Amino acid sequence: MTAPAAHTDAPRPGAPTVLVSGAGVAGPALALRLARHGLRPTVVEIAPALRPGGQAVDFRGDTQLRVLRRMGILDELHRVRTGGSPMTFVDADGRPLLHLPAEFAGGDIEVLRGDLSRVLHEASIAAGAEYAFGDSVTSLTETATGVDVTFRHAPPRSFDLVVGADGLHSNVRSLAFGPDADHVTHLGHYAATWSLSNHLDLDLRPGAGSLGHNTPGRLASVAADHTDPTRARAFLVFASPELAYDRHDPEAHKRLLRRAFAGLPWKVDRLLDSLDTADDLYLDSISRADAPAWSTGRIALLGDAACGATIGGMGTGTAILGAYVLAGELSRSPGDHRGAFRRYESLLRAYAQERQKGGTRTGRFLAPSSKLGLRLRNTALSRRRVLAWMLRTAKEGTTLALPHYPDHPTNSAEPAANRPCGSVNSSST
Repeated sequence: MTAPAAHTDAPRPGAPTVLVSGAGVAGPALALRLARHGLRPTVVEIAPALRPGGQAVDFRGDTQLRVLRRMGILDELHRVRTGGSPMTFVDADGRPLLHLPAEFAGGDIEVLRGDLSRVLHEASIAAGAEYAFGDSVTSLTETATGVDVTFRHAPPRSFDLVVGADGLHSNVRSLAFGPDADHVTHLGHYAATWSLSNHLDLDLRPGAGSLGHNTPGRLASVAADHTDPTRARAFLVFASPELAYDRHDPEAHKRLLRRAFAGLPWKVDRLLDSLDTADDLYLDSISRADAPAWSTGRIALLGDAACGATIGGMGTGTAILGAYVLAGELSRSPGDHRGAFRRYESLLRAYAQERQKGGTRTGRFLAPSSKLGLRLRNTALSRRRVLAWMLRTAKEGTTLALPHYPDHPTNSAEPAANRPCGSVNSSST
């Protein structure tokens, strides 16, 4: 493990140690809150560094915004916000068929996933978290006093607790709860994204949103980079039964995409050509993860590892709330991790499962399976009343009453006057 980076606050000596697997969003968010509560978090991440860029993610409703403020990162997220991502669906000749405004996908605040990860990482380092990149957990052995952990590269270490915040295909969940096949359900579609040069003879401008073309069961779309007008980002979705392929082989991913989109009109052939030089390709199934229990002994799950969906399940906002609650409950009863884990799951499970349902509909919405389905989607969402109802419903479903968890006095980064003294919900401040 690497030594902790320089920081302005320090967890209490002798405080419980917590290993967090995953440095995407949920992991750094949890590390930040654990350190603020005086615990000692260490985050291990298989990638060699934070992943920059990526798709935009959003937060919706008073509950999520108040938790971001309570974490002390809301102002910084406002500084890096994208302004939202409008979506325009076009026919094969580029004529608009449907336009969805920025707030449809962008919520109250939208940021690039890479920016969110960076902000959380920097804040957690400042609070005293330790990070180890380019490594991963290989075994977990629970003892009477902790968890003995072995790593792919670093020497073994023991921790009081372990949390898997490592996504839909969680390594910690596989080691402690069982394989993906027991917990992950394929929802009938795959999604891919990568960056490319902005030279497709389209009017792609930062902030203008994406242009996308559908055929039954397929969506190919592209948008300008939010910060660099010379770059763009492709986003493809296709319907398919579950496929057998190496999830860690980019060349296998490229072959799958070329087969799935071969011969499609519009700009699809040029998007596929750009795969030749893509070095940040991401492809995964649109799937749902369901862990029957979010903890076992001294090991717990957070975010998509516990109850997630690849796209459309409001997983980012739920992960932030989960990190806030899990760290808070551990701080309330540092000698009773089982009780803390139970309260954490009790507070969040129903909320997470309700948000997760959106992921079941995402593939069918983005890539309807028939020409009739495409026409029905485009016609319905062209009606202002239908669109307004969908936006209102999505926002109303994000409210959740949560306890207030005071920071440990020596680790507080928020002025007392700004700290809410009640539940984090629509009626608290």
